[in-house]
Amino acid sequence: MLKQTEIRKARRHLRAADPVMRAVIDAIGPFTLRLERDRFGMLVRSIISQQISTSAARSIRNRLQELAGPEGLKAANLTQFTVDQLRSVGLSPQKASYVADLASKVEEGTVDLRQIGRLSDERVIDQLTQVKGIGRWTAQMFLISSLGRLDVFPHDDLGVRVAIRDRYGLADLPDKPTALAIAAPWRPYASVATWYCWRTLDLDRKNTEPTMWPKDLSFKMFQKFLTIQVSSMVFDMGKGIIVKEDAG
Repeated sequence: MLKQTEIRKARRHLRAADPVMRAVIDAIGPFTLRLERDRFGMLVRSIISQQISTSAARSIRNRLQELAGPEGLKAANLTQFTVDQLRSVGLSPQKASYVADLASKVEEGTVDLRQIGRLSDERVIDQLTQVKGIGRWTAQMFLISSLGRLDVFPHDDLGVRVAIRDRYGLADLPDKPTALAIAAPWRPYASVATWYCWRTLDLDRKNTEPTMWPKDLSFKMFQKFLTIQVSSMVFDMGKGIIVKEDAG
């Protein structure tokens, strides 16, 4: 469960550390992420949703629910179905094999979803990426939306990259070093900042006119930070710290 005291701390930190994020938080309002309690179901839905439309994914999920019957989307239940049976709900051969592999690994304990919350972020990622079709991005989404980890930054997420480009005055989508440099002040609440980045996209879609952000603020802040930090430092994603390039 995400504690409200931690969320308040996160919002205060982000507002103080990053003037652009302060403007974003003021525009979006409260942090309202609700955790996904069905860990296995979340992973199944993530596999289904890969590279297809929302409506198509919903249709396949509904048919899979029908196939699963009253026992629902549980690992023990799905292991009884063959890949061909899983394909009958509209899954591609590849995705059907991914769902089967996930169910098998959860059922045999290779992926222990009951105890996974006790692991560090990187160990969670290592465990989940043993499953075919689950990569680092999906594992990071699981960390944020199922485990409620507060300091996860999916730097290659397209929505996050679009939000950073638009809010920080970049001409193009940020590459990894640029995204990590901009996100460095968000630590140790990068997940909260990531959620706010996603919400800016929703806000822009709803508004008939572009959302107004402080003029020149984003570019000046980004330019200053890039000059000071990126020229002499590199962000180590695994260690979660900024280290000197000549540190070895």
